[in-house]
This record gives sequence, structure tokens and C-alpha cells, in this order.
Amino acid sequence: MNEASDPEKPAKSGPSAWDSALRLLGVRARSRHEMAERLTRKGFDADTVAEVMSRLDRHQLLDDEDFAAEWVRSRSTFSGKGSVALRHELRAKGIDEVVIAGAIGDIDSADEREAAAALVDRKLTVATRERMESDPAERDKVRRRLIGMLIRRGYPQSVAFDVVAQALTG
Repeated sequence: MNEASDPEKPAKSGPSAWDSALRLLGVRARSRHEMAERLTRKGFDADTVAEVMSRLDRHQLLDDEDFAAEWVRSRSTFSGKGSVALRHELRAKGIDEVVIAGAIGDIDSADEREAAAALVDRKLTVATRERMESDPAERDKVRRRLIGMLIRRGYPQSVAFDVVAQALTG
């Protein structure tokens, strides 16, 4: 039996849990929950993960409030995500509801509305506008598609309906 397949002997190849954590943070910031989950998935035992999490805390390398604020800023600015989607993403990353509320509260509703309007404007081509003018069924189809696109990107329904209505009347 070779050494690598011996179940009694732990294989100690690859980076340590601390090195893995630092590499993960080198790619992007992580929430506490996300870091613990990633280390566990890499095969580190619960005690090792707890030790690394404690060490990361001592060095102030994990902060869920900073993480949430940066996540919201980045995803709303560069990915065009709305507050509903951002709330869902932060929940999936294990962020506490109070922290989520604070981070989402930083989104200016006028800025969110403006971002939604910009997305709609990019989708509405001249050809689409011309087709809508001559065909009421086409207008309804475009309206439904635009509203659906905004809702899938995480904009509140009220924002989606208002922005699309304004774009189609303007």
C-alpha cells in the first residue's frame, strides 16, 4: 500500500489553512461565513478552520460590515444590480440581516432609479421604438421584457414598472 492512499496517515500536501485563507482574501474580500465555508470545502477540519478564523479576526482581515458595504457599492455600480438582488446575494454570503439593512440603506433610491433607466435606454433601440409605434402588441411585448429584465437584475417592481412606463412614453 502506498503512503498517499493510507487512510491512517493524513496527507499534508498543499497550502496550510492560513495560506489558503490569505489566498482567498487576495482574490477579493470575503464574509466570515463565506471564508469558513470555503476553508471547510478545501478539506480543513473544524478546529483548524476555527483557529484560522480567530487569527483572521486578530489581524482584522474579516469584517462583514465593510464587506457588505463594498459588495453593494461594487455590484450596484459595475454590475447594475438592484437592491433586491443585492439583499439576496448578501444573505447567500451569510451576512446578518442588520448588516444587510445598513449596507442596502446606503443605496440612494434616485441613483438606483437612474441606473434602471440607463439599462432600459440601452435596450431600447431605434428599430424597437419604430416597431412599437406601429404595433401595439409589440409595445406590450417590449414593456414586459424590459420590466422582466429589471426585476431579474434585482430592481424593485415599483421601480421597474415606473422606469419602463416613463421610457415608453418619453
